[in-house]
Amino acid sequence: MVKAYLRYEPAASFGVIASVESNITYDSSGKHLLSPALEKIGVWHVRQGLCTKTLTPSPSSRGPSLAVTSIVSSPSSLIAAGYADGSIRIWDSDTGTCETTLNGAVTALRYNENGSLLASGSKDNDIILWDVVGETGLFRLRGHRDQVTDVVFVSSGKELISSSKDKFLRVWDLDTQHCMQIVGGHHSEIWSIDVDRDERYLVTGSADKELRFYSIKHESVNGSSAVGSSGSSVQDKWEVLRQFGEIHRQSKDRVATVQFNKSGNLLACQVAGKTVEIYRVLDDAEAKRKAKRRVHRKKEKKHSKEVLEEGTENGDKNNENKGDNSFVAHGPTETSSPTVTVPDVFKLLHTIRASKKICSISFCPITPKNSLASLALSLNNNLLEFYSIENGEASKTLAIELQGHRSDVRSVSLSSDNTLLMSTSHNAVKIWNPSTGSCLRTVDSGYGLCSLILPSNKYGLVGTKDGTLEIIDIGSGTCVEVVEAHGGSVRSIAALPDRNGFVTGSADHDVKFWEYQIKQKPGQATKQLSVSNVGSMKMNDDVLVVAISPDAKYIAVALLDSTVKVHFVDTFKFFLTLYGHKLPVLCMDISSDGDLIVTGSADKNIKIWGLDFGDCHKSIFAHADSVMGVQFVPKTHYVFSVGKDRLVKYWDADKFEHLLTLEGHHADIWCLTISNRGDFIVSGSHDRSIRRWDRTEEQFLIEEEKEKRLEEMFEADLDNAFENKHIPKEEIPEEGAVALAGKKTQETLTATDLVIERLDIAEAENQRIAEHQEEKSNKNSTAFQANPLMNGLSPSDYVLSAFSDVHSSDLEQTLLALPFSDALKLLSYLKDWTKYSDKIELVCRIGTLLLQTHYNQLLSTPAARPVLTAFSDIFYERVKGWKDIFGFNLAAMDHIQQMMASRSDALFHDARSKLLEIRAQQSKRLEERSDMGEVKRKKKQMTTTT
Repeated sequence: MVKAYLRYEPAASFGVIASVESNITYDSSGKHLLSPALEKIGVWHVRQGLCTKTLTPSPSSRGPSLAVTSIVSSPSSLIAAGYADGSIRIWDSDTGTCETTLNGAVTALRYNENGSLLASGSKDNDIILWDVVGETGLFRLRGHRDQVTDVVFVSSGKELISSSKDKFLRVWDLDTQHCMQIVGGHHSEIWSIDVDRDERYLVTGSADKELRFYSIKHESVNGSSAVGSSGSSVQDKWEVLRQFGEIHRQSKDRVATVQFNKSGNLLACQVAGKTVEIYRVLDDAEAKRKAKRRVHRKKEKKHSKEVLEEGTENGDKNNENKGDNSFVAHGPTETSSPTVTVPDVFKLLHTIRASKKICSISFCPITPKNSLASLALSLNNNLLEFYSIENGEASKTLAIELQGHRSDVRSVSLSSDNTLLMSTSHNAVKIWNPSTGSCLRTVDSGYGLCSLILPSNKYGLVGTKDGTLEIIDIGSGTCVEVVEAHGGSVRSIAALPDRNGFVTGSADHDVKFWEYQIKQKPGQATKQLSVSNVGSMKMNDDVLVVAISPDAKYIAVALLDSTVKVHFVDTFKFFLTLYGHKLPVLCMDISSDGDLIVTGSADKNIKIWGLDFGDCHKSIFAHADSVMGVQFVPKTHYVFSVGKDRLVKYWDADKFEHLLTLEGHHADIWCLTISNRGDFIVSGSHDRSIRRWDRTEEQFLIEEEKEKRLEEMFEADLDNAFENKHIPKEEIPEEGAVALAGKKTQETLTATDLVIERLDIAEAENQRIAEHQEEKSNKNSTAFQANPLMNGLSPSDYVLSAFSDVHSSDLEQTLLALPFSDALKLLSYLKDWTKYSDKIELVCRIGTLLLQTHYNQLLSTPAARPVLTAFSDIFYERVKGWKDIFGFNLAAMDHIQQMMASRSDALFHDARSKLLEIRAQQSKRLEERSDMGEVKRKKKQMTTTT
């Protein structure tokens, strides 16, 4: 009988505040900060310091390559995120749902002013322009010789400026789809560009010592060209950018990001280091005044120099000085209209220095009341900081740091009831709720290499790199005591089953046995945990791992000499040695019944041993790098292993079969722990994330998983084949060439095959229907039996259903792979599809793409003329009809909006007058009540007197 296993699937990921692969940015409201968290995007409420929402890709699309590489927010509630696998996902920040997925490599993203267009740059040197509303790619711009680093829209979205590592700027005309201008002059790669709000200046940042500025030409109403306030009109109509000048930076590191704030009065220059330089952008009047002062100071300096020379030189020299003074006399005419330079416009205001290397910056789009701007920084130690920029200083206002470790997670351990999770890193211990992923406690500590939560779930133990044992009170979140346990780093802690003790192994060659008890120490008001050393065992080499058998009979010790020594716990007597690993054993575990011991080594293998005789049952090449953790599922012989190859693998130790591979981590996996019921596992990684994997009720078979892995390998080979079909170096693309936006993938090929298959089935079905009609006319027909593959659909609808799963951005590549004969068949169905009102846009795109692709062949094919004639008769009429309906509806909605706005104003005035009237009536009633009260009080006094 074939054995079935229960599947484990990704359930939760937490601990990452900001990953280093991507930038951070504010949303359009300025209340939330969008921060990359590996494959997720965290939406942080800035004022509360809480993550209110997480944008997570679907589980089917997760993988180690799916890391966020770029984020940009539109003027509306949409968020575009580029991923390492080349996809772009557009999210709705209000609902937290993924609106669409666009397939194209991405390293830079930018929306246009109204958010209808999205430009993406990539490592393949291309720029793709996307229609956000139509969810499709418009065209691909080629011309750069290296990776595109940044893009920006200018001239109300009619032009696009791109920067690249090839040291050039390119200006693209999006209407004509060609390169208008190529700007050189940089001596190294250009990493970032940006324009101010009024589009007067473009700033570029590179590895050069200077920030370079360019003035931008704009087309005036009468068609003449004009530039920003810093230059005269440009004669060449193709010259959009003119060099304005440059300023020297304070830092020697290369520029990572340059960014203007929304109002355009500040410029931030972030370098690939710990500093951000903030420049004040002066307006035209201030810049001119500064230029006048500069010219005046220069004139005075020159005049004082001449006076000094006049007193020391002879008469001939004095005459020459008088000649020079005549030149100085013309200074006022120059001062009246001086030339404004870059230092006159951009003035260094502050230099912000962070504690760690800065990964990204973002200005808040909402300007605070008491400061010039608010700036958010993401650091490479998983930290977000917020600064308030004022005229006098730039001060840090907030930091989001408690929800994640500052460095990689070195160990994880679960409590006995699986309600608490403890993780350690180089400077802190954190207590988590493994179900929700929320951080409950943070305790400062040393470099924790191993950890253990005691059975009472009130205390935790942490073994540090310094050789100490730290006792953590989980309830109060404090370190109760630090015990000097070993002379070297504590590498492993193992609990003694059914006993009040534990064992530690250290690099000082010692294995120590400890007992713990809760008692009240002198001078303390409450009882606390204390530990005492009750035994020690000296080994011949550094101890890496210790493991105790469930019956507390054996202790296994892994040494640096690649061997595992097994001793008796009660007498410390040697039992046996496990030989076989070529490199040191980094992890091991003993099964619940004590029959098997599994070891994982730096030689990438796991070995399964029998604990009774020490024989090796099986050696398995498990991971592509060092195996960092192995552990049995309680009460089973199933094993989980993790390694530096970023994978979690599931094994059957009895059949020596590989069951599952769980992907999700983006860096080396350091540690692993399993719940005592085996219903979930937790892993910690160098990417600072902690991931939970839950066991589901879904069953799977080993053979099915093997076939699935073979298919994935085959598809990966196909994808590599597509990616390797790049343009040879000797065939450099034409300057400013335009190409198709999409790319051929396995999905587009599958969709093309499906369309061809359904066209063939539909054609056969049409022939059967025609034959049936002919038989019916001859009165020899029987009942017609439709093809069961068509699910009761007509041939036309059956072909149309093939496009239901084709993504809008993949439609072009799907149709390009169709042969001409099949394209002609497809054209014959378009007339029938126009009767569906919701398919008009799809039919229009299919018809247009087929006509553009096969134009010459259609002209020379007589059989295509009836198809095109029938299609053209109804196509234009249907499209124009729906266009008129949409236009009428839009005009009606605009009219209703205007009516509601005017009505709301009227209602506001009416409500205000009504409120004033009510207040007047209330005050009158109060006066009347006070008068009546006075009368009653006087009557009462008179009655009392009488």
